[in-house]
Amino acid sequence: MLALDLGESSGSNKNAINIAENLAKNDGATLHVVTIIPNFSMPIVGSYFPEGFEEKHFAHAKEELKKQVFEDAKDPESIVRHVVQGSIYQEIIRSADKLDCSLIIIEAHRPDLKDYLLGPNAARVVRHAKQSVYVIRT
Repeated sequence: MLALDLGESSGSNKNAINIAENLAKNDGATLHVVTIIPNFSMPIVGSYFPEGFEEKHFAHAKEELKKQVFEDAKDPESIVRHVVQGSIYQEIIRSADKLDCSLIIIEAHRPDLKDYLLGPNAARVVRHAKQSVYVIRT
């Protein structure tokens, strides 16, 4: 499973998609690509957005994920795409468990001194996931 940040540059995502495709192909596995959007259901958060914004945001994320996969993947038809809502690291782990994945592939930015080795979401996924985690430096 590849966790993809749609806010990243397309070059970074293309690299991640290509690496994930190769790993899945070599293992004879199905590649699932997951992107996470924020959860707007908290009343304090939801009150700042117009009615129907959450549904529009979800639909937009689905379209953007499809576009990114079809632009960057060698075999986009073989990739299963998922958009989920919630906390980034929690949803990556939850999705990997739900999809019964054996490997999580995640990008991590070059760390600031405060992050030591990995960004906060990548570090949490590495620490808490049951699956092996393959980290791609961006």
